[in-house]
Amino acid sequence: MELLSARLTALSPSETFAMAQKSNELKAQGIDVINMSVGEPDFTTPVHIKEAAKQAIDDNFSFYSPVAGFPDLKKAVCEKLKNENDLEYTPAQIVVSGGAKQSLCNVILSIVDKDEEVIIPAPYWVSYPEMVKLAEGRSVFIYAGIEKEFKITPQQLEDAITPRTKALILCSPSNPTGSVYTRDELQALADVLEKHKNVYVVADEIYEHINYIGKHESMAQFDNIRDRVIVVNGVSKGYAMTGWRIGWIAAPQWIASACSMLQGQYTSGPSSISQKAAVAAYTGDQSCVTEMREAFERRRDLIVNLLGQIPGLKVNNPMGAFYIFPECAGYLGKSYNGKKINTATDLAMYLLEVAHVACVGGDAFGAPGCIRISYATSDENITKAIARIAAALEKLI
Repeated sequence: MELLSARLTALSPSETFAMAQKSNELKAQGIDVINMSVGEPDFTTPVHIKEAAKQAIDDNFSFYSPVAGFPDLKKAVCEKLKNENDLEYTPAQIVVSGGAKQSLCNVILSIVDKDEEVIIPAPYWVSYPEMVKLAEGRSVFIYAGIEKEFKITPQQLEDAITPRTKALILCSPSNPTGSVYTRDELQALADVLEKHKNVYVVADEIYEHINYIGKHESMAQFDNIRDRVIVVNGVSKGYAMTGWRIGWIAAPQWIASACSMLQGQYTSGPSSISQKAAVAAYTGDQSCVTEMREAFERRRDLIVNLLGQIPGLKVNNPMGAFYIFPECAGYLGKSYNGKKINTATDLAMYLLEVAHVACVGGDAFGAPGCIRISYATSDENITKAIARIAAALEKLI
């Protein structure tokens, strides 16, 4: 008899991983699938970072690390925050975890109580609401469509706040839309939050280094709310280190201490070798970050141009990350071989089966009229994939 906990049965499986798995299953059958469903750079980890990891092995960094991370990595994070973001943190305010996903979950589990509300702008990353469920909180969604570049307004935020609101999760640059909030837009949101002293901001900045506006703007820069902002970041996206599993938070001391205590009970410190690699990422040559960002920007321009030529798709010009989130509502309700496309998830499955291109339906991101396409792949794959998508969409009647 299988009796899972109510906590687990309430969770939904990750749609992004599910689509990636289906893509791999087709590939295993010999089908040429172009996978544009996964949020992962296609670059390999830079050589100097890999060399640091090899050196760490030779130097016998094979024992448990401190729960909140090695001191040299926490110091490197503080220096990065000072040099790149003009933010002052002490190493005691940094907690290193097994990826930014764990960092986010640590924060939510540490500050959110049963039935407290967490405001999540939609479209949102699939795991945010599930993490709130784990904390027994309630997600409150604010929707912003493509006509607003998928960015919420101060008035929408004000209207969503209630006496039970505990936190706002804000992701900029955004997964799944690639939208980037400007300094003025963040300032306007901060001015709303200033009036609500019990509301915290979980600032997911994992795509910081992949932005096309020149400079990342952090929610933590505003003095009027600084003591209520928790920055979440890591090395996965900017340094092509997804599998190394290193993320971190920069937070008020009491929140950092709480996250460290929580982490100490269920995972302890993250990989010692990965941490030494992360030190090299932050303290070494940064030209790799620039080169990857320039490649992503070129690919962004290519995919925006190609998708913009497909009738019935609404496409914007995202300013960061490596996703595009076209509105495809015009294709919903159409059919192929008698099978009706009712949802964006249906459309994504159709594109996988007919075009052999894997993307993810917007239903999983709180945007049922859109699909998410990752352009973290080669120019050749992008060109081929969009041609396949265009041909498949033409077949719908």
